[in-house]
Amino acid sequence: MASSADPLDVARLKAVMGHFATGVTIVAGMEAGEPLGFTAQSFHSLSMDPPLILVCPSKTVSSWPRIRTAGKFCVSILGRDQEALCMTFASKTLDKFADAPWAPAPVTGSPMLDSAMAWIDCELDAEHDGGDHTVVVGRVVDVEINEDAPPPLLFYRAGFGRFES
Repeated sequence: MASSADPLDVARLKAVMGHFATGVTIVAGMEAGEPLGFTAQSFHSLSMDPPLILVCPSKTVSSWPRIRTAGKFCVSILGRDQEALCMTFASKTLDKFADAPWAPAPVTGSPMLDSAMAWIDCELDAEHDGGDHTVVVGRVVDVEINEDAPPPLLFYRAGFGRFES
């Protein structure tokens, strides 16, 4: 076992953390009438009172600083059939919304992906430094469920999996 004086093996840390399955989301907002978004698996419910969520975009994500400026965003939770959509929003593709129909969220107007399992509409509450990520706290202002959606898309050990109910 490594002591606190030993440097941490980053590859080993990634391998261990990869054993924690997560859901997959797309975080989207608007800038000057243009929809922007990115894939995020670092997403969590933080508090029910007040209603808060946590999302942690990498500092290399170019769309987060632009979404931050608007101060509002919508999180779309992806279903098991949306791996391609996840990959599009994880890429540097310029028009990520070309094949992703969306509607404005009722409260913030942020993009809600039509085919998502559920949506969490948020206003930016706080940001914190998180090393190579930014820890974003969103105040939930509206939520919606797509009752017809399939089970969730999962990310596990650097790959995608599906939950069967």
